[in-house]
Amino acid sequence: MILLPAIDIKDGRAVRLERGAFDRQTVYADDPFDVARSFVEAGAEQMHIVDLDGAREGRPVNLHHLRRITRELDVVVQYGGGLRDTDAVRDALEAGATRVVVGTAAYTDPGFLEKAAETWNGRVIPAVDVRDGHVSVSGWTESTKMRPEEVIERLKTQRVTQFVYTNADRDGTLSGLDLDEVRRIGDLADGRFLYSGGISSLDDLRALKELKDRGLTYLAGVIVGKALYERRFTIEEAHAVLRGD
Repeated sequence: MILLPAIDIKDGRAVRLERGAFDRQTVYADDPFDVARSFVEAGAEQMHIVDLDGAREGRPVNLHHLRRITRELDVVVQYGGGLRDTDAVRDALEAGATRVVVGTAAYTDPGFLEKAAETWNGRVIPAVDVRDGHVSVSGWTESTKMRPEEVIERLKTQRVTQFVYTNADRDGTLSGLDLDEVRRIGDLADGRFLYSGGISSLDDLRALKELKDRGLTYLAGVIVGKALYERRFTIEEAHAVLRGD
């Protein structure tokens, strides 16, 4: 399993939101590059960057941070936020992202996801962000009537082989996992998926690793944010658990 430390960028700074609420944020660094560099120096090989400003505005806003991080650091970056047309996807990939995560347009623009996935095979990943049992869009500010199970089944018909699943109700809360939820999503998946939301301890990571070892084979990795910022564990410790050391 892979570990992706998370960097959320808002107003040019590295922040963490609580339950995706833009008015409930903690600022951890004035320059996201400093956070990215510290993660890489600690052993991170991949990271997950979210352009929160872009998610609200509907277009990428912080590509200059992405560009600097990918040019100056040896790290694989997965980038999302405001990527709602193919031009925006192209811009993020050209700025250095290895993969991009798309949310809103994947559900509101017919044909966008299939076109993007076909154009950039394997580099475009839909986000399944869930709040109150339903998929949310527009930076988690708008709820849909779609349930995650319905969305995942739809992704199968679009030949999407990977996705990011986030429990927005737990994100940034350090409240731990809902293992039944992870198991349910893993049983529905027909391709690799990354889990995010509520990770608070090494025990959470051990529980995910145990699920994978017991047959949840499509669980490919975990995105971790606040637990790293709050020093609940180190990147080295997380790697050891996810490798099964």
